Amino acid sequence: MAEAENAQEMFTGTKEVAESHRFDESRLAEWMEANVEGYQGPLTVKQFKGGQSNPTYKLFTPDKVYVMRRKPPGKLLPSAHAVDREFRVINALYPTGFPVARPYGLCADEGVIGTMFYVMDCVDGRILWDGTLPDYEPAMRRQIYEAKVKTFADLHNTDWKAAGLEGFGKEGDYVARQIHRWTKQYKASETEHIEDMEKLIEWLPENIPPGDTTTIVHGDYRLDNMVLHPTEPKVIAVLDWELSTLGDPLADFSYHLMNWVMPSGDETRGSLSSIPDLKAHGIPTMQEYVDMYCEHTGRDGLPQLDYYFAYNAFRLAGILQGIVGRVRDGTASNANAAKNADRVRPLAAFAAERARMAGMKD
Repeated sequence: MAEAENAQEMFTGTKEVAESHRFDESRLAEWMEANVEGYQGPLTVKQFKGGQSNPTYKLFTPDKVYVMRRKPPGKLLPSAHAVDREFRVINALYPTGFPVARPYGLCADEGVIGTMFYVMDCVDGRILWDGTLPDYEPAMRRQIYEAKVKTFADLHNTDWKAAGLEGFGKEGDYVARQIHRWTKQYKASETEHIEDMEKLIEWLPENIPPGDTTTIVHGDYRLDNMVLHPTEPKVIAVLDWELSTLGDPLADFSYHLMNWVMPSGDETRGSLSSIPDLKAHGIPTMQEYVDMYCEHTGRDGLPQLDYYFAYNAFRLAGILQGIVGRVRDGTASNANAAKNADRVRPLAAFAAERARMAGMKD
């Protein structure tokens, strides 16, 4: 629990812009003057403490506060840091009423600040880093989790074609494509040999559950990737759409369910497995949460969760190995990114254990 409390303090708020992420602020101000409706300077720039993948900045003006997300400078993995994709999905969802920040503009001209970026509204509310919600009473915890799952179901229920997201991703074979993507990025970032990862790379693509459907998927839906209303149990903005695409909603939702089954030592995702009595704590059990999601989406249940847990732990290990690789290459923007190296091997072991429960042979 202490790690999660430290995370709340460590990642909340802003800091001076890191030396490696500085840019010509006057060029940004000129771009905003020309491209952001209602913009009036002068401009003051701070950097958020969180947001290790894409550096994220808080832009202050006398009358309004904005947020800027940019690609990090330096050597980047193929297809990573897709801020243009983030902007596209936010721009598509905002008119539908789904809770995202208002988008103002995307700049693909690297001559402005050195890398591609976009600017959106700064949504005022709470970002909570500990999924156990230690500062809240059981009734409020329950309401926050109900709001989370309802918002997630709303995303998967959104008509992505009507929202203008045709071509945002391929229809079908989402899990197969994800396994291929994260295998490729894992290999590109590999810093040590992990036997469990090698077994999963071989077994997972051969045993994908049939019958996936296509929806918008977030890719990393979790408590600290959303803004809650300042006082109410209501999601007012979902953040960090870098991994979003069109894909299998069950893969997306089961990744979120990892909070219930993640090894208790992995506190940075707000693991709930260390809470002996979730009901008394006010947080739904995994089955209750699954039932809520199914009710909101019209499903009868979630089949083959062990496979999805194996797949998702493998995917998370691949993501974290990518961060480790960026530390190696000097492009990671979070001072704590190096600690992720210690998480890759346990996640691979967890994924292999779930895969064996789903039928993988040693």
